Amino acid sequence: MLAAGCATAAKDVAPIDASPAAYQGYSCEQIAAETARIDARAQPLGARLDEAAQHDRAILVAALLVFAPALLALGGTKEEEAEYARLRGERAALDRSAAGQGCASF
Repeated sequence: MLAAGCATAAKDVAPIDASPAAYQGYSCEQIAAETARIDARAQPLGARLDEAAQHDRAILVAALLVFAPALLALGGTKEEEAEYARLRGERAALDRSAAGQGCASF
């Protein structure tokens, strides 16, 4: 229960399902550009989520050992987690669309 308020590590954020149909009319070049845009946004966002998760774990350990009110400092970034999940889903949809069109892997 105490860990419920902790930030989630990027690897533990489940992607939100996105349909490759959104990219149906894209050329391989457009898919590559969109993939690069999503990766450029997701990489720093994932790093921030990992940093927040590590910070929250440290606070949780300190709070359990020393000072229970420190638990109030825990704060997952739920908006960033939601955006990261959406980006992961879009990235997966782009991968499926690229594969369906015979594009090179990105």
